[in-house]
Amino acid sequence: MKINSIIYFLILFLLSACTLSRQTQSKLYLQALENKPYDVIIVPGIPYNGKDWNTTMKDRIMWSVFLVKKGIAKNIIFSGGSVYTPYVEAKVMALYAEALGISKENIFIETQAQHSTENIYYSYQLAKKMGFNLIALASDPIQSSLLMRFTKRTFDSPISYIPFVVDSLMMKGSVAPKINSDSAKVENFKSILITQSKWKRFRGTCGKNINYELE
Repeated sequence: MKINSIIYFLILFLLSACTLSRQTQSKLYLQALENKPYDVIIVPGIPYNGKDWNTTMKDRIMWSVFLVKKGIAKNIIFSGGSVYTPYVEAKVMALYAEALGISKENIFIETQAQHSTENIYYSYQLAKKMGFNLIALASDPIQSSLLMRFTKRTFDSPISYIPFVVDSLMMKGSVAPKINSDSAKVENFKSILITQSKWKRFRGTCGKNINYELE
């Protein structure tokens, strides 16, 4: 077996080990129902190819739309800049959410983040500036699990977690909204693969590129 294949399967194993169990997902969802409505949910971005959303982006958007329409959350912050493609992830996701019936007044964007830890850090700072207090991360179980330790050691006030409940996303297959993503595209784009070394990208994943002194 090639070295690359070994690394690939090792990554899959580590990710599967980090994901939340279905029992934990259901427990967190029940807690969200008890604590609702949240002032805002934070939804991390995912790269967009300029043509259509991929499965991960679709799931995150559909879950955020579900939470707002069910009255579990009042507002959404989509987070993510133009990281791997010329499209600002937060802007693209906001366009999809609006196309799915979420009022523009309830959608906010954070475009500075380039890594998951930055998604939640910068979105949390934005939420607090806007006066939101009851804050939750709404994402997939793997990302939720990976960010829990970071949020616990970083923020003074707690952030709740509302990971996907798969049964609630079963409807997503029949939904295919169309958007015009031109407004989300940036000129003179340079991928993070060019602007950041592998080491700096790794540090960013761990939250080490954030300037915490600027809070």
